[in-house]
Amino acid sequence: MKKIEAIIRPESVEAVRSALSSAGVTGLMVSEIEGHGKQKGVVQQWRGEKYRVELLPKIKIETVVKDNDVKRITGVIMDSVRTGEIGDGKIFIYTIDEAIRIRTGESGESVI
Repeated sequence: MKKIEAIIRPESVEAVRSALSSAGVTGLMVSEIEGHGKQKGVVQQWRGEKYRVELLPKIKIETVVKDNDVKRITGVIMDSVRTGEIGDGKIFIYTIDEAIRIRTGESGESVI
C-alpha cells in the first residue's frame, strides 16, 4: 500500500476531488495548509506599499491506494492540476506497512 500526498493550489481542489472520485478513489483527506517552495512566497502591493507573503495557502490531499494503482492515481492528480506555472504543487508517495479498520479489526489492503 502507498499513501499519496499531493500539495496543490486551493483553486484546484474540486477538480482533483472529482477526478479522483471518477478514478475510483473512495478514501480521501483534504487539509488547508500554508507553505512555500523554491519561490519563497510572493511580493504583493496594497495601497502603494509592497510586502512579502512568505506562506501561501495550499491544499493537502491524502489518499492510500494499492501499490499497482500509484501511477494511475498520480497521473489523474497531475492531469487535473497541471498548469505549467510555478506553484502547481508536489506529489509525495509513502510506503504504508499496515492499515487497520478500527470498527472490525480487519487489516491489510482490504481496508482501503
